[in-house]
Amino acid sequence: MRLPDPALVVLVGASGSGKSTWAAGRYLPHEVVSSDALRAVVGSGRYDLDASADAFAVLEQVIDARLGRRLATVVDTLGMDAARRQRWRDLARDAGLPAVAVVLAADDATCRRRNAERDVPVPAKALAGQLDRMRTVPGELAAEGWEVVVVPGDEAPPATEPSRPAQPAPNPPADDRRTSTGVEVVLQVSRFPWGEEPARWLAEVAGAADALGFAGVALMDHLVQIPQVGRAWEPIPEPYVTLGLLAGLDTSLRLGTLVTPLTLRPAGVVAKAVATLDALSGGRAFVGVGAGWWEREHAGFGVPFPPAKDRLDRLEDGIEVMRALWAPGTKAWSGSRASLPETTCYPRPAGPVPVVVGGAGERRTLRIAARLGDACNVRPEDVAAKTAVLRAHCADVGRDPDEVAVTVLDVSVVGSDRADVARRVERLRGRTAATAYAARLHAGTAIGQRERYAALADLGVSTVFLSLPDLAGADDLGRVAALLA
Repeated sequence: MRLPDPALVVLVGASGSGKSTWAAGRYLPHEVVSSDALRAVVGSGRYDLDASADAFAVLEQVIDARLGRRLATVVDTLGMDAARRQRWRDLARDAGLPAVAVVLAADDATCRRRNAERDVPVPAKALAGQLDRMRTVPGELAAEGWEVVVVPGDEAPPATEPSRPAQPAPNPPADDRRTSTGVEVVLQVSRFPWGEEPARWLAEVAGAADALGFAGVALMDHLVQIPQVGRAWEPIPEPYVTLGLLAGLDTSLRLGTLVTPLTLRPAGVVAKAVATLDALSGGRAFVGVGAGWWEREHAGFGVPFPPAKDRLDRLEDGIEVMRALWAPGTKAWSGSRASLPETTCYPRPAGPVPVVVGGAGERRTLRIAARLGDACNVRPEDVAAKTAVLRAHCADVGRDPDEVAVTVLDVSVVGSDRADVARRVERLRGRTAATAYAARLHAGTAIGQRERYAALADLGVSTVFLSLPDLAGADDLGRVAALLA
């Protein structure tokens, strides 16, 4: 099973049961607090029993400090001292971390054989006492309130991080790019470190995304780089021009925005751009739309920034206008508030264009999505609650809730292995505590993210828009390959 992370993990087992080997195959060296290693620090070597008291004093200080910062902490001792275990468990509980006891269940003969192979074996009498003690420790752990994980004593370190087996989606069509988790993953590109060759950088990223199995590429629609992503002087291209470039590449990627604020440009102009994109790409366009939120970019480009109610009215009216301009014919049209004297918009889209409504306002935005959207994009942590509200709005407006997909924007730090994840968090976190930053950006390996996506699929999510905050270029996308399997 996959262990929670970060967590307090206490290894329990006799000498020779494989505790240190198990921990080394799964955790970074600085995450493992080993009594043997500390004996070498404060004494003459790992087996200097005269240094045990000092070693354990340092061990307790290290555990206190790491748990106080909510860092993953693996305690590599025998794990048989009930008083110590309970103190560690209480510290973890105070820090809000899970407390896991991993029992290395090697049989007596294996422990004796491994012990005999050591340079400095544990005395036979002492090992016999440990093996006898291990017959009662598992029962104590359950009573103490630990989450107990029993590991076979002969288990080898994993080649990659452990994960539950991927389950294939049931009978997907040939062009379906859903992953084994049941969701499709669209790469949202939000930063553009393209150097001196912007077009080449974009083309290579799109080509790599297509080859890896991403279902599409989405671009933010902002006039100035937003502070959540980068600095104002960093490049952020106009999305529809950029999507036009991507449409000319030989890929199967769906192309669109997440999201276009309908305060920045008239909905009819957006409809024209999207229809052209769909025609040029052979029916691969989608459009994400929202009410807009960043006043600075409006002011900086001379665009009015209306009050929230007016922005939501524009969102609702804008979706109606776009759908009217994409429909057959050139007749006059009237909606709930807006009207058009004609609907002449050629080229028409090659096919139906999915409209993704971005935002999670329960009273207006989700209702607009229920009435007019093909999908509603929410935060991963809000899926269950927002889906319930969306379904209620669907019932109220008389629409089948299955007609409105649920999507999420997932801004995540993804690393190729645990060490790579840690390096990326350190590089990105700024002054934010590492654990807080890692939790906020769901930092983990691709295999770990795959399990998150399976859980989102179980909640009804159909598409994940994955944004990598440190995407450097095409070669950098390989670290997410396992997520797209």
